[in-house]
Amino acid sequence: MQHSPEFLAIVERSRARIQETDVHAVKARVDNGEPLVIIDVREDLEFAAKRIPGSVHLGKGVIERDIEAHFPDKHQELLLVCGGGFRSALAADAIQQMGYTRAISVDGGLRLWAEAGYPVDVEAI
Repeated sequence: MQHSPEFLAIVERSRARIQETDVHAVKARVDNGEPLVIIDVREDLEFAAKRIPGSVHLGKGVIERDIEAHFPDKHQELLLVCGGGFRSALAADAIQQMGYTRAISVDGGLRLWAEAGYPVDVEAI
């Protein structure tokens, strides 16, 4: 997908303020049996079609509204994932401004996760 320069500039400003990790580090932690909270911030239909196993859905459009009800501990680590790492960076920045100290964007998102051959849950047709 081709993103506009203005969108990319907003993402880069967010990235300067947040923590990031990558899909390989997340997969290593999954393989080590660490209990992780992976929040998928993509749209409803995207999440329904394909997602990282065990991830929960809080779309970018509602995460600021709903995060506290689902994850009231503002010091809990939350790994945010989207399609490529842009929306998750914006969402991590937003909830960090709400006081979430361990909101971490997963760079590369589901696209790189799947390209690496890591497992995904898909909607049954």
